[in-house]
Amino acid sequence: MLMKSIVTGLAGTALLATVAFAQTPPATTDKAAPAATATTTSAHDQWRISKMSGVKVYNEANENIGSINDLLMDKSGNVKIAVIGVGGFLGMGEHLVAVPYEKLKFVNEPVAYSGTAATNPPGRPASTTTTGAATGTDRPAATATTSSSSKWYPDHAVFNASKDELKNMPEFKYSE
Repeated sequence: MLMKSIVTGLAGTALLATVAFAQTPPATTDKAAPAATATTTSAHDQWRISKMSGVKVYNEANENIGSINDLLMDKSGNVKIAVIGVGGFLGMGEHLVAVPYEKLKFVNEPVAYSGTAATNPPGRPASTTTTGAATGTDRPAATATTSSSSKWYPDHAVFNASKDELKNMPEFKYSE
């Protein structure tokens, strides 16, 4: 008897469920704007602004001249200025300068060093150096062990100035 009532209950539930699924939703006639949609589902060739802070800046002689502290954009969302921190130690005594963003050349490959591992900067073992001049390509070298496109930021930027030239530029200050 108990088994008969369980089977009857399950059959009734299945019947009600199929009726509910068979119903079509009512057509909407309101003129509401369609929901916002994403413009892209993949961003493999783009960089995150939040990851750009701290990217090292080198000159064309591969000398470290500072790092990116901030990026400033106009009201339409185009990045116009890169604020570079020059000198200082752990943020103390750092001289901030504003340079036009389009004057920076971003590079995914590590800086080419011609010396031994002892001359490489900290955190850059000799095995990750490249040969030849750094290029502005969007793809990392095929022999690299880690893909820089997966980092969401470039390896470094190149700006045609010396550290002294940047220190002699007017200091950038955020207006209140």
